[in-house]
Amino acid sequence: MTVTVLVPGDDGVRALAGIPEVETVRYTPGEPLPSEADKAEVLIPGPTPAESRARLLARLPNLKLIQLLSAGAEDWTGVLPDGVLLSTCRGAHGGSTAEWVVAVLLSMHRELDSFAAEQTAGRWTRRGTDTLQGKRVLIVGAGDLGNQLRRRLEPFDAIVTMVGMRARDDIHSVDELPELLADHEVVVLMVPLTSRTRGMVDTDFLARMADGAVLVNAARGAIVHTKALLAELNAGRLRAALDVTEPEPLPAGHPLWTAPNLVLTPHIAGTVRDAQSRSYAVAAAEIARYAGGELPRNLVHGEY
Repeated sequence: MTVTVLVPGDDGVRALAGIPEVETVRYTPGEPLPSEADKAEVLIPGPTPAESRARLLARLPNLKLIQLLSAGAEDWTGVLPDGVLLSTCRGAHGGSTAEWVVAVLLSMHRELDSFAAEQTAGRWTRRGTDTLQGKRVLIVGAGDLGNQLRRRLEPFDAIVTMVGMRARDDIHSVDELPELLADHEVVVLMVPLTSRTRGMVDTDFLARMADGAVLVNAARGAIVHTKALLAELNAGRLRAALDVTEPEPLPAGHPLWTAPNLVLTPHIAGTVRDAQSRSYAVAAAEIARYAGGELPRNLVHGEY
């Protein structure tokens, strides 16, 4: 039996072409759905405002699976109809996100921003800097993102400790975090946003971090209490690199724009030139499994 998939653009149509038993129907986000939407079993959402998601789903009476092009699923878990599966694009963006983390850590430790200012001023000021070698890095999140980062940090001779929801092999449990924080110079957040992780990095979490440590958030902004982090940055006790913020996008005049000891980027860690093709490659594989009678591998279960 043919599975009809609603696809938001020509890139998706091309990516799914040739999958047995799959028929693609192109739609344009924000515009009325084509008549074929009534028989669609799978939806690949395009950019969809929060207030439009429930209305979109109500228009799809035969929907069985939502296949995301992102690794995060928090925008859709709250509106998911009963019986509809939700699959993420886990595996598509881990490499580029890990690369961003390495880039900001190297930049901060080697003080590249300071040397760029010296270049602009035409000054040859030779001095030593810090290094990633020997740094103890605590990665909070032991999924694809965390493992991709570990694989990239260890060749720099960084000493990596992993934290997951449960202890296993060489991975520590999240319950051990309070005791682990003080022993690491870098703490990287790579967890999904759920009720358990929302606000996890609060005043107590930050207070347990070592003096001079770096907090890196490559996950979601709401995992960190912004005011608590600002207090530590302004006091000069901690440093941070944020690709995500709360609120997001960051409004003009927000204190994070001018906070000291902070590297800030506008949620671009996974935004690289081939990101779309990587996303659709994962999505196509998930949809092929579904069309073949299997469950997708990246299913979101409960609060994932």
